[in-house]
Amino acid sequence: MAEQPLTEPVLTDNALRTLRARYLVRDAEGNIQETPGELFARVARHVAAAERRYGGEAAAGQMAERFRAVMVAGEFLPNSPTLMNAGRRLGMLSACFVLPIHDSVEDIFEAVKQAAIVQKAGGGTGFSFDRLRPTGDMVASSGGRTSGPISFWRVFCQATRAIQQGAFRRGANMGMMSIHHPDILKFITAKDSPEEFENFNISVKIDDAFMAQLRRDGSIPHVVVNPRTGREYHLPRSLDIARYSLDDLLLAGQGAAGDVYDCRSVWERIVSGAWATGEPGVCFIDRVNADNPTPALGAIEATNPCGEQPLLNYEACNLGSIDLSKYVADGALDEQRFREMIRLAVRFLDDVIDVNDYVFPQITEICHGNRKIGLGVMGLADAMFLLGIKYDSDAGIAFGRRVAEVLTQEAFDASTALAEERGCFPNWPESTWAARGRKMRNAAVTTIAPTGTLSILAGCSGGIEPVFALAFHRRVLDQEMLETSAPFKRWAQQRGFWSDQLATRLAGGEQLSDIAGIDEQTRALFVTAHQVAPVWHVRMQAAFQDFIDGAIAKTINLPAAASTADVEKVYQLAYDLRCKGVTVYRDLCRAGQPMATGPEAQTCPRCHAPMDDIAGCSRCPRCGSPLCAV
Repeated sequence: MAEQPLTEPVLTDNALRTLRARYLVRDAEGNIQETPGELFARVARHVAAAERRYGGEAAAGQMAERFRAVMVAGEFLPNSPTLMNAGRRLGMLSACFVLPIHDSVEDIFEAVKQAAIVQKAGGGTGFSFDRLRPTGDMVASSGGRTSGPISFWRVFCQATRAIQQGAFRRGANMGMMSIHHPDILKFITAKDSPEEFENFNISVKIDDAFMAQLRRDGSIPHVVVNPRTGREYHLPRSLDIARYSLDDLLLAGQGAAGDVYDCRSVWERIVSGAWATGEPGVCFIDRVNADNPTPALGAIEATNPCGEQPLLNYEACNLGSIDLSKYVADGALDEQRFREMIRLAVRFLDDVIDVNDYVFPQITEICHGNRKIGLGVMGLADAMFLLGIKYDSDAGIAFGRRVAEVLTQEAFDASTALAEERGCFPNWPESTWAARGRKMRNAAVTTIAPTGTLSILAGCSGGIEPVFALAFHRRVLDQEMLETSAPFKRWAQQRGFWSDQLATRLAGGEQLSDIAGIDEQTRALFVTAHQVAPVWHVRMQAAFQDFIDGAIAKTINLPAAASTADVEKVYQLAYDLRCKGVTVYRDLCRAGQPMATGPEAQTCPRCHAPMDDIAGCSRCPRCGSPLCAV
């Protein structure tokens, strides 16, 4: 087939800045050596090379052109490591990894090494600390006492700090711990100080039994279990949380009611931490494992850094997202074109598995055995703007459900078609898919990722979130960008009230309701994240989770004035609506949040140094406050 002329994508200034900062190939001196069009051609050729084993050279060339065209158009983009590494020396194309941490010094530091190598190539890593014995437990080999999971967790954090300066993007981690681990109070409060574990998101794994007990009688003493011995304990209320050890705990059944932490008081610790700093999130681990497609291989213990991809130990997953807003035409969602893109995207992501360098043999083995992919959407809010559908409405939730239904139905059908053509994933015979009698090429297919930088490249809103603001300041790596909602800008231009001054006022914290001359239709339609009540955020997440077989990256935004009771309502509603996990973020509860409006966006949140003095810094040079570590 004759080679097609190279097409350069039409990109916004912010997209170009992001590509130059992160993605385009550079020479040894740091000079950019490719254009955006050349980047997409490089990725398309490398991924389509997998087609040779199924359809020959001609098929590979044809598919490369199709892959390139949809990326250039911004209709579909794979996760960042694929864009960064395809056709290059590193060759690692997946975004999401879960690495096991076993209870020995040798295994712990092997996991540190593996995480460092994965993060160097741009992957994010998730860990469960459940298997590590609690602080003060015996170490048989030395006769001493262990320093506990939190101390080893610090080693992972320091390793990420050390490698992130030379990596393609800053390292990101997820740390998870069961609510029944003896060190759970240490874990819940580990990020009370903003400078602690700044490159980790954290989430408490909560099982159905705990939620049932909390609702039935929250005053029952909470039971924790030593993972080494299986012995059960209670947590005295007198504990010094930062310093307690196993010797300070009471054996289960000892201690009077009121003297030990009950279920309600542990729950309140989680809620108050989330109110204060946005962490910990919660993961409803039984819900996660109910959808584990390969339970014979083990239980799922952790997720990737943003929580949307539950994975077995050593599993990795490559993600991709379709810009839903580009499938809106003549006032309707073009479902036929959307379905065609879904099928092509599933094929792209399946091809990635065959050309991926998974770095370690354990990862290669299970990834080839399960062939998990994570296809999702971005641009939901933009699509709803274009369709005139209000995000926080019954019509909005119905639209979200329809998108999720079409996405998952078509993606499953595409995976089944690939299974007929290429064979089922090798672990299929013992999977839940086999039990249902359905052939599948991929053990898991759909996921909703946050699409932070991908949405910048595509020029759309992120994931399934409402827009953060119609204009706002976004910090990406060491650059700050003014971001404007494209559908809103077009709408305002068509109605004659757009101006650069309007964008500046909106980025400065004003709402449409504050600005004279804005009609009621505009004000009602163009709602932003903090104008959407938390219940609507949760309902939208649940609408997608009803269909998505992975999980959902979704932040439940709360206003700065929200209470701990508001946080608890969100967590309880998410459980009732069968979400797999939930994360809240109260506006301005943390220094240097990645997106902000108002005067807080222009100064250090701690010492109020002017942004001109701190732009481009990972920490404020005046007070040392962390700005943005993700």
